Amino acid sequence: MESQNYLIDTNAVIDYPGKKIPVNGMQFMNTVVDAVPNVSVITKIEVLGFNSTDHQFKILADFMDDANVMELTKEVADICILLRKKHKTKLPDAIIAATALAANAVLITRNTNDFKHINGLTVLDPHTL
Repeated sequence: MESQNYLIDTNAVIDYPGKKIPVNGMQFMNTVVDAVPNVSVITKIEVLGFNSTDHQFKILADFMDDANVMELTKEVADICILLRKKHKTKLPDAIIAATALAANAVLITRNTNDFKHINGLTVLDPHTL
């Protein structure tokens, strides 16, 4: 049986090391992270551009060093363009959604409302598990 592919959104990356996710969600996230987490290049930019203490930055930078950072490919750009034309989606969210769609991945995010209108995208909130 093939394992599920996941893409972790910016807010979930920030919440995870801060242990801001409920116990069931943390257990789920531990499994996802142990299997090498996938993140969009936009998530890397947002997370490492987040105003944090030196200690928090080190934790987040280490997370990104261990993650599979999915680049902005032609396929992701093309899907993003279609999403932006069809929906009033902010560019970073459109790139993250397009990355998940291109990778056939479930998007892990606390901000499910930002993505619920995107057909074909499966969204999972670790805060509600």
